[in-house]
Amino acid sequence: MKWLVLSGFLIASSATQALELRGPLTQGGLITGKVAELEYVALDGKALKFTDKGEFVFGFGRDAKAQAELSWRVKGKTFTRQLEIKPREYKIDKVNGVEQKYVSPPQEVLARIKDDAARVSAARANASDLTYFLQPVYKPAQGRISGVYGSQRVFNGVPKNPHFGLDIANKTGTPVYGPLAGKVVFADPDLYYSGGTVILDHGFGVTSTYIHLSKLYVKEGDTVELGEHFADIGATGRVTGPHLDWRFNWFNERLDPALIMNDRLAVKEAKK
Repeated sequence: MKWLVLSGFLIASSATQALELRGPLTQGGLITGKVAELEYVALDGKALKFTDKGEFVFGFGRDAKAQAELSWRVKGKTFTRQLEIKPREYKIDKVNGVEQKYVSPPQEVLARIKDDAARVSAARANASDLTYFLQPVYKPAQGRISGVYGSQRVFNGVPKNPHFGLDIANKTGTPVYGPLAGKVVFADPDLYYSGGTVILDHGFGVTSTYIHLSKLYVKEGDTVELGEHFADIGATGRVTGPHLDWRFNWFNERLDPALIMNDRLAVKEAKK
């Protein structure tokens, strides 16, 4: 088998099959793949969903291991590929001025926090048949990048979980646009930590999340189109100022929006 790298594509060539992978093989990366006449595909032994055209998707979390194995079958013959996952270094992000109730939550809100987390997890668990994940992804809002994926958060001197989103800072009321099409699978104006929150399903386990919103213009079951104004930036939940915390997931794997995003505003692209 011969492997070629052409214009960012990783292509495996043989007489009977060709594998195409798009996306960075690194921690936080989202990868889409395609194999003609695909009969089966798996990542580290776990079967992946694929379309009639042989398209599939997977991703690697913040602390993904250095190697993963992709296997697939075409015309009864099985092929394998060892994927080398590039490690990353993450910054330490010290955030002061956070309300103490968000650093050390009081006992009476712990049940609420647990329920919030369970509802969000359930919204991300579905592997729908939608194929929006194959679309290009654009920037959902105007503003300054104020926080990056993977950074270790320290709130008021207390180490907390890493940050899993891309923060876009702007004033409350700044429009948030659909960076690609998706179905609303979660919409709540008041979660404890994340405040106004929307989750869009893009299919095959890929979801995007929008946090700290001041207003939501959609409800569960709605479809958000590319460039559609569906929410506004806010300062709800655990924040020190207004911003959009934008996240991507492949099931439970938390991905880096900066690696997925084409740095153009979605609404401008939609109007072309």
